[in-house]
Amino acid sequence: METTPEIKSIYSFPLQELTLELEKRGEKSYRANQIFEWLYVKKAKSWEEMTNLSKELRSELSAHFFLSLPKIFHKEESKDGTIKLLLEMEDGAKVETVLMRYDYGNAICVSSEVGCSMGCAFCASGLLKKERGLTAGEMVGQVLLMDEILESELERVSHVVVMGTGEPFDNYDEVMKFISIINENKGLAIGARHITVSTCGLPDGIRKYAHSGLQINLAISLHAPNDEIRAKLMPIARKYPLSELMDAIREYLEVSGRRVTYEYIMLKGINDSLDCAHELVSLIKGTFGYVNLIPFNPVKEKPFVRAERKNVEKFRDYLNDHGVKCTIRKEFGTDIDAACGQLRVKVERGAKK
Repeated sequence: METTPEIKSIYSFPLQELTLELEKRGEKSYRANQIFEWLYVKKAKSWEEMTNLSKELRSELSAHFFLSLPKIFHKEESKDGTIKLLLEMEDGAKVETVLMRYDYGNAICVSSEVGCSMGCAFCASGLLKKERGLTAGEMVGQVLLMDEILESELERVSHVVVMGTGEPFDNYDEVMKFISIINENKGLAIGARHITVSTCGLPDGIRKYAHSGLQINLAISLHAPNDEIRAKLMPIARKYPLSELMDAIREYLEVSGRRVTYEYIMLKGINDSLDCAHELVSLIKGTFGYVNLIPFNPVKEKPFVRAERKNVEKFRDYLNDHGVKCTIRKEFGTDIDAACGQLRVKVERGAKK
């Protein structure tokens, strides 16, 4: 008995893969360029719009690829212009994505998984465990939907951070396909140096990423200056101590020549002391890393309290005075369930009541 071939999202195919797919079907390679232009420049919503493709090819494409984007299940907009979307995928799974407006452009925080199994103690994303990784097309859809919202302002997404729900290196291949698609000049043409991938610290993933040849940025969710504190905050630290993580980071620096950003969430009485700042300098100074201090967005299910602003500023000043560049991240959307995973948890748990 014949099985029906799986219909895949056209948005999951990088240009090179799409070219090969079309060549296997007897089509000329330039057709892939035409399709990319329709998808990412002209933002076509149907195969019928692609008028420079033959009717036969459009029929063939519609039989093997679907052209739909995720649905906006819920939208929230902050007073500061931050937009948070809860998106529903084809199978009903829901993920969040957030648009943040900076002076230098519009940055979108992209989720890479449905739920997260990393279990970081302070994070709302892990309240709902990982169900599956997102496809490249589902990640691309997050960007395209934000572009649609920005279109009325004659603006577009200019920066992408894969820093939403999920561990990107736990879904490595699909994340790399996603990056290839949004970075492609014939696609969304988002510059490599405007794209950042954030990991909680998987050494093998960091090494693989180092050898990818891409000039995209790497951020490390560090959040502690020593193994004792880090293991309390991040279960992954019990498997990969800081010595192993830092070895992988040094390999990344040597191979890529790219600077690393260290993300450090400031928690009152946990990791915000000047002793912690001193340890952090000792840990990362030789890596020429940049530290981004993150004010904690309270999560009602979590016991942590944000560090006092004066202590955050003292921490920043200590690092800067001791040769480690450090800034405090601008806060966005504190009035709209801003922390990663909060909106999805509220909706999913509310639906079960």
